[in-house]
Amino acid sequence: MTVELSFFTFIVGAVVSLATSWVLVTRLERVGERLGFSEASLGMVAALAADTPEITASITAIAHHQQTVGAGVVLGSNVFNLAALLGLGAVVAGRIDLHRRVVVLGGTVAMIVGVACLLSVGGQISARVGLSIVMAVLLGYVALLAAHVSILARLHLPETWTVWLNTAIVEEESELEEAIRPQKGTGRDAVAAAAALVVVLVASVAMEQGASTLGTHFGVPQIVVGGLVLAAVTSLPNAVSAVYLARRGRGAAALSTALNSNSLNVAAGLLIPAVLIGLAKPSDSGLLVASWYVGLTVLTLLLAYVGRGLGRLSGAVIILAYLGFVVVLLATT
Repeated sequence: MTVELSFFTFIVGAVVSLATSWVLVTRLERVGERLGFSEASLGMVAALAADTPEITASITAIAHHQQTVGAGVVLGSNVFNLAALLGLGAVVAGRIDLHRRVVVLGGTVAMIVGVACLLSVGGQISARVGLSIVMAVLLGYVALLAAHVSILARLHLPETWTVWLNTAIVEEESELEEAIRPQKGTGRDAVAAAAALVVVLVASVAMEQGASTLGTHFGVPQIVVGGLVLAAVTSLPNAVSAVYLARRGRGAAALSTALNSNSLNVAAGLLIPAVLIGLAKPSDSGLLVASWYVGLTVLTLLLAYVGRGLGRLSGAVIILAYLGFVVVLLATT
């Protein structure tokens, strides 16, 4: 593949993938509404659909034995998501009010996933063990969101725990209710979603191949191709959506979207293909990106909890932390 063709493939693949992913998200939301999903469950579906470009790009890279690119796409996307969805969203909106219980509940899941990811990338645990931890947490979280009343009744937890969890889930759904209110879908929406998924998959594969070829030609390290270039491009749908919601005063939904998106990235884009194909050997650059993802998650959650939300100053701190990540990664590769 020539340089010109690689550049054309990357640009066209990126434009088609990002444009079509918006169709995929909206149609899946409608189908979910038709099936009676809760707002929190709809949010999870929307996050998974919006993650399709980065997940596909990561799987494609790992399948072509470019594990460093694949890991970079997922982990770099997670760092970018925090800066774009929450940092930029707070700066644009001026203020994103958040319930502390939502920060703790979603943050606990996000941190378990992040630590499992870091340990897997660092080689302290295998990808299989990391995936088992992540899937157990995510499946439990999704089940709790979908049927928290009946599940908590069966668990016979202390009353204070039950009340706290019920309240946290209701508060999370109230944050998402304003942002996710799709009309009920039809059979046409299901067909459109399936068609959009195929287009996004094909376009994302082309985008990853074009970027990897260009990176090889110009001698750009794989971690930079994945962690900065592909990570930022594939995360743009989430970023645009977050800024749109923030400008309309609905930025609270960005927290759940960002945390869920990052967790799904780790599970579907990194650990599942790593179990099937293999994970890159531990490296300083890989550990840097993974550590920054976990560290920025901790910083964001602390700012959100202490401030009962994120203001312009908090948003600027998160954005500066991302810019620091870019500088350090470029300087060390």
